[in-house]
Amino acid sequence: MLKYFYCFILLLLVNNTLQAQNANLLIGTYTKQGSQGIYVFNFDTATGKSIELSHTDSISNPEFLTITKDKQFVYATNENKDGMISVFSLKGNKLSLLQQKSTKSADPCYISLSPDEHNIMVANYSGGSITQFHRFADGLVSNAQQYIQHEGKSINPARQEKAHVHGAFFSPKGDYLLTPDLGMDKVFVYPYNNNNNLPLDITKSSTINANLGSGPRHIVFSKNGKYLYVAEELSGSISVYNFNNGKATFLQRVLTHPSQYKGEPGTADIHISPNGQYVYVSNRGDENNIAKFPILSNGKLDENQMKLFSTLGKRPRNFNISQDGNWLLAANQDTDNITVFTINKLTGDLTDTGNTIHVSMPVCVLFF
Repeated sequence: MLKYFYCFILLLLVNNTLQAQNANLLIGTYTKQGSQGIYVFNFDTATGKSIELSHTDSISNPEFLTITKDKQFVYATNENKDGMISVFSLKGNKLSLLQQKSTKSADPCYISLSPDEHNIMVANYSGGSITQFHRFADGLVSNAQQYIQHEGKSINPARQEKAHVHGAFFSPKGDYLLTPDLGMDKVFVYPYNNNNNLPLDITKSSTINANLGSGPRHIVFSKNGKYLYVAEELSGSISVYNFNNGKATFLQRVLTHPSQYKGEPGTADIHISPNGQYVYVSNRGDENNIAKFPILSNGKLDENQMKLFSTLGKRPRNFNISQDGNWLLAANQDTDNITVFTINKLTGDLTDTGNTIHVSMPVCVLFF
């Protein structure tokens, strides 16, 4: 009996090792320079090498993506003047288009699935609005149900001439939706209640006011949900807030580049390491790097320990970190390459592996 027990343990170890060495990637792109749309890759977490498994055909600009917990359905924004979202089934690592719905607004640039998986939220950049769709049990979605139009502007006449909603992020408990508006220098906080026909409560919404001209773009919460980090594109900065019951209290603002930097900022995406110890943010403009900040015990960032890592390409719009915290993939939109880094979990430092994924105009990288 003891022999069979050891054989069973050995099989478990081998199975866990095989599972640990395999992950998959979804890559959203712009299709104006030859991309086929959404790509599915196998990612070997032992070597950092990738193999293309499949791709879509004839889907226009499916640039930002989200996936269900059971990995059976994928939702994409189609960033065009006549904004759409596309619904796909995912079977055998192949995507099949099921449905497309209008966002009733221009250039949807971000899509999120509510934690209860009952609603889809879309940020429309040029339209300056939010569109909500109900998600059914079969993965399909309703027509647009709730539509919220932002109205306003800020001090940058080239980029802030009107509202530009750049993201739709749920709080960790799923009770609020936060929508950074680059054009208005505000982050709107909407209470979320799935029991309502219109799940975002406009009457009880509030705003977080960013510095004028900063252009809030993406956000991320700390692992304990107490702190909020807002990436500000136009000023190249991160603002840190304490977040409690939908209310934000300002704590700190740090630059994502050296103080002597004189070039054009272009802060884009922001993520926290799975161990909760480091914030990473991508810089475009004249920088093209990833900035790393240690997180202090009070939620603030240790700006004196900021470290920069070149993305080995141009315009790193989006990046993502694997669930095991070992890998960071940076999508360089203008050089058609996704750079694969390993992460030192003790220091948070990035090391280029020499592995590159070549896809035309990559925008979104999603591990699944």
